[in-house]
Amino acid sequence: MEPFTIGEHSIETPFYQVEFDAQGFITRLYDREEERDVLRPGERGNRMRMYEDKPIYYDDWDIDIYYSEKGWDVDDLESFAWTECGPVRATLEIRRRISKCTVEQKIHFYADSRRIDFETKLDWHVHQHLLKVYFPTAIHSDEATFEIQFGNVKRKVHQNTSWDVARFESCGQKWMDFSEGHYGVSLLNDCKYGHSVKDGVIALTLVKSGIEPNPECDQGEHIFTYALYPHAGDWRCGTIPEAYCLNQPAMAVRGGTPGCAFSLADTADANVMLETIKQAEDGNVWIVRVYETDNARTRTALYWNRPVRHVESCNGLEEKIQDLSFRDAGDGCTEIPFVIKPYEICSFRIIEEN
Repeated sequence: MEPFTIGEHSIETPFYQVEFDAQGFITRLYDREEERDVLRPGERGNRMRMYEDKPIYYDDWDIDIYYSEKGWDVDDLESFAWTECGPVRATLEIRRRISKCTVEQKIHFYADSRRIDFETKLDWHVHQHLLKVYFPTAIHSDEATFEIQFGNVKRKVHQNTSWDVARFESCGQKWMDFSEGHYGVSLLNDCKYGHSVKDGVIALTLVKSGIEPNPECDQGEHIFTYALYPHAGDWRCGTIPEAYCLNQPAMAVRGGTPGCAFSLADTADANVMLETIKQAEDGNVWIVRVYETDNARTRTALYWNRPVRHVESCNGLEEKIQDLSFRDAGDGCTEIPFVIKPYEICSFRIIEEN
């Protein structure tokens, strides 16, 4: 049975029913598994809007709060076509134009993933304008979560105080999440870090073309991907691994034996993220760095799939803290048990057998 059913302006996937309007915006995104709409009825998702952006100071850095007073929707649709439909994914290609700029997108729907990818090519030729994309979610919450390095922070999204009002643009790395009690929506990206949330509408800033100190800032071609990831629960329900998969996609190469697989390292628990594997600065020794993602003390283990002679914990400068015990887990794999505290970063020096 084919995983996708495609109409002229609609698609049904194993996870969603999606409808588009004549301008190519998403008018309905229905979660079939959770039996609920992801977006607010009557509003449009993946809506792009260009704004005049002339901050008082620091043109290439600042976004002033009044930027939203003058803007235009990017709704001049030049093409809309389904270009791919197979056992893995279906793809919709659209092309838009505004002023001297064009936006080309490949919107990917997957048969085995809840993620919806918006692979984007932007040809930008205007100054002192910024571009944002919006998703009006059917989520009720007064806070959102934003990724930082080795963790995340929660920020209020209401405007009760002057501090809250000033938080109209918030930074986040690979993802932000907006969730209510049992459901939420994550907005993932591979290189765009300015987010906003207001009245349930989540948004991502895609380009900002100031003229000071660089008069040609952001001019030319931009290639990037952002993704929508609706989910049950909150951001702990798959957001972090999906964000890593978007930023570090698997690459296919020729070779290997069908049915065989090898992974150099892994952890015993999903909330213990394997972040870094590198050669030590002082010699032919491996440095492995992990961190805890869910604010949960965890008794876990690191698996190193080659024989090991010695293991020690170390600090961020790769200086020894203490020796660690380990054991042979069979088939040449070494198990290194340890306890990690909430949001803790742990580093290991691994010396393999010669």
